[in-house]
This record gives sequence, C-alpha cells and structure tokens, in this order.
Amino acid sequence: MRRVSVFGATGSVGCNTVDLLTRQGGAERFNVVALSGGENVALLARQARTLRADIAVTAFPKHLDALREALNGTGILAAAGPEAIAEAAARPTDWTMSAIVGAAGLEPGLVAMQHGGILALANKESLVTAGPLMHRMAGKYRARILPVDSEHSAIYQAMNGEDARSVERIILTASGGPFRDWSLARLGNATPAQAAAHPNWSMGQRISVDSASMFNKAMELIETKEFFTIPEDRIEVLVHPQSIIHSLVGFVDGALLARVDGSERRLHIEQSYGVKASRLPSTPQYIALGH
Repeated sequence: MRRVSVFGATGSVGCNTVDLLTRQGGAERFNVVALSGGENVALLARQARTLRADIAVTAFPKHLDALREALNGTGILAAAGPEAIAEAAARPTDWTMSAIVGAAGLEPGLVAMQHGGILALANKESLVTAGPLMHRMAGKYRARILPVDSEHSAIYQAMNGEDARSVERIILTASGGPFRDWSLARLGNATPAQAAAHPNWSMGQRISVDSASMFNKAMELIETKEFFTIPEDRIEVLVHPQSIIHSLVGFVDGALLARVDGSERRLHIEQSYGVKASRLPSTPQYIALGH
C-alpha cells in the first residue's frame, strides 16, 4: 500500500489532493501517514478521519486542544506547531504533497526528501528561496521533485522524453488577474476584496492577491528557471485570459508544444503520482502549434 502525506491539506491544492485520494480508494488504497493544516482544524480533522491518517498537525499550537477533541476516539495522533510538522514530514512516505503556502513549506519539503520518494511540489517558494539546496537534497537522497503548479506540470510533461538541449524557450501563460483591463487611474481605487476576486480560479486569499499584482507570475518565472535549469532570458510570460493553455515549450526547430485543458486542477496533482484520471471530468491534450 502506497504511503502518502499531504502538507497544507486544508488549502486549495491540499483539498483537491485529499479529494483525489478519496476518489481513488482513500484509506483502502493509500496508507495516509500525515496531514497538516492551518486554522481550519475542523476540516483537518474531517480529512484525517476520512483518510484514516496516522497523524494530523495544525500549524498553530493554540488550536491543538480543538484538534485533539475533534479526533478523540479515532486513534489519530494530534500535534501542533512548525516543529511538529517537520517531525511528521520525517515519517517515511513514497509520495508527499508539499502545498503549505509561503516559505513555511520549505522545511517540511526538505525533511520529506530525506527518505527518498516523490515530493509533489505545489509550494513555489521552496524553489524560489532555495532551488539549489532542493536539487542537492533530491540528489543526495535519490528523491524526485515533481511540479504540481499547472504551468510547471505542463512544461514538465511537454518536455518528457525530449532532449533538454532542443528546448529554445519556455512560455508561461498568465490570466492577467482581476485588474488586467483596468486603467492606471482605476487601479488607484482598487480594494483588497477586488484583488482577491480572481476571474478564473478559486484560490486562497494570498495567492489571489499575488495573482492580481502579477507577483505570483514573477515567482513562477524564478521557479521555472530553478526547476528546469533554463536561463531567465529564455523564459517568457504571455497574458492569456482564457487560461486554456497553461504553458508552452518552444524547440530549436521552431515547433511549440502546449498543454490544453480546462480548469480541473486535480489533473496536475494526479500526474505527480501516476493515478489515471479516468474518473475525472476532463482529460488533457497536447497540441503542436506549428513552426
């Protein structure tokens, strides 16, 4: 039975991961080692009960009593705080989802790689802040880092089986966020609520605001450079409001290869651990866009 952990289980990517694991057999198919979450301990406890996790950890010690109470009688361990998350990450797994928001996700990811296996990386800050360290750790412990962000998952899959030397450029797409058609004068009156109202995606507040300012795309550019070891002058960003093409890979012969699909985020999660998407409502396609 495959051992899995999900760090950041109560966030957008984490909830999709838990949903996908549940759809594909849940506790009958997976040995769920650890789940971590933030303030929403009620949701974390429900997820842990559903997947029969060994341990559930909240990032906030003040919520430990509430988590313990919610898990009372289940036999699931409850813990709290960054150190507890790192200790949970040290429990051996075959596949670990790293979906904690921000630099807080770096340490659990580094710890998880020490027992090998696959690190499904949805925490872009890990590569942005410590890309070379992540690669060294992966090499040392024979772990694999696989991208979960839709843009980087699409790039990874488009480059699969291709000679890296034949890649001329990588094009990241961006929806442009809620302010893409606003004038500079109107931007001066933008509100936090408007910044958080992404036109295409339902995401957490912080990443929604980062998308509105395009700062998120700047981090994805750095992530692309670090993950694929491609110079930054060969990475481009294209505003694509429809969000159908997640990214494009351009080759030295002039061809472009793109992944085209809808908004089903679980497709990018399942690509990182090999469960077929037969039960999901859409399937991805790759198209050659010509020379």
